[in-house]
Amino acid sequence: MKRWLGVALGIVTSIGGFLEIGSIATAAQGGAEYRYQLAWAIVLGTICIALLIEMSGRFAVASKHTIADAMRERFGIHFFMVPLVLVFFISVLVLAAEIGGVAVAVELVTGIHYPVWALPVALLAWGLLWYGTFSIIENAISLLGLITIAFVVAAVHLGPDWHALAVGLAPTLPAKQPAHYWFIAVSILGASISPYLFYFYSSGAIEEKWDETYFGPNRVIAAIGMGFGGFLSVAVLVVAALVYAPRGMKVEEYKQLPLLLSSPWGRVGFLLFAGSLFITCIGATAEIALALAYKIAQGFGWNWGEDLEPSADARFSVTYTIILLASTLLVVVGVDPLKLTNLSMALTAASLPVAILPFLVLMNDRRYLGDHTNGWLGNLAILVISVLAGIVAIVSIPLEIIGGS
Repeated sequence: MKRWLGVALGIVTSIGGFLEIGSIATAAQGGAEYRYQLAWAIVLGTICIALLIEMSGRFAVASKHTIADAMRERFGIHFFMVPLVLVFFISVLVLAAEIGGVAVAVELVTGIHYPVWALPVALLAWGLLWYGTFSIIENAISLLGLITIAFVVAAVHLGPDWHALAVGLAPTLPAKQPAHYWFIAVSILGASISPYLFYFYSSGAIEEKWDETYFGPNRVIAAIGMGFGGFLSVAVLVVAALVYAPRGMKVEEYKQLPLLLSSPWGRVGFLLFAGSLFITCIGATAEIALALAYKIAQGFGWNWGEDLEPSADARFSVTYTIILLASTLLVVVGVDPLKLTNLSMALTAASLPVAILPFLVLMNDRRYLGDHTNGWLGNLAILVISVLAGIVAIVSIPLEIIGGS
């Protein structure tokens, strides 16, 4: 029975890591400008991250290694530094976007400009990590994150065109601004397939001491947890298609986002949106800071563990403290959170081949997984999606920056 309670881990990663500022902003922009036409990108990203999450849990159970630990052992420290540095710098940008998302949520309620709230938000996240345990962070975020079901209720309440939504599940070429269309598409994929998620997930499996009896629950966690996150993200896109598109609006600043829920429900919807943004972004902030500290500590062989006292893993605790501080400074100096979100999500997509291909090599190494290595279909699916997303991102990012269409 206890191991099935581990399903909550998947719900945490779906709420705190899937439906966060990146998935909310990119889905809203996609729905506003292309209605249901980009629903396929969310579904594709959900399938890909569900496969990667299942693999990372299977790897932890079968090998008793975390991904970072095994990557350094398998490829050596010099090779390990390549994905470490790349994922680290992009994840710091993503973390800054999440801190900005929490600060914007507070601004929406108080009217005080978001940079003022950056340091208090970082202090809250740091307090969760310093004084909390893995299970406390997991359970608290799971419970509070249920507020995001409001997006599903709003989507049904507004009455979507189900036929058009079904058509949007298959990729089609856009009728306008193809470069911008593909930029949003890869941003959606980057928001869905964030590498920090499977580093966080495999570390959590080791923290909770999963054994061979968790192979089955791990599959359920990956399917339900990530499926739930993808379902919520599709709901955001549907609401945006019904709220912004009829008004001819584009989502160009954060102050437009509350319209997602205030349009159907007025002031109550406005507060529901602010609450959803606050909870999902603070959850993602804690997860990303932890995931980066996990990766660095595991890669260099330090003591690590969210359930340990900070004095018992001092370098690990100092690492997430510094990471939080560095990301917070970007928000304090007034970097626009929406632009930072778009750029960091697209860069995440561009980095996928470098971040994921070494992991796929590990997933096919019998010295770590024995009889639990990947099948050819899983390898092929992840390889094709990550490489294509990387190529399209590399092409579309400069076009978006120079205003190409």
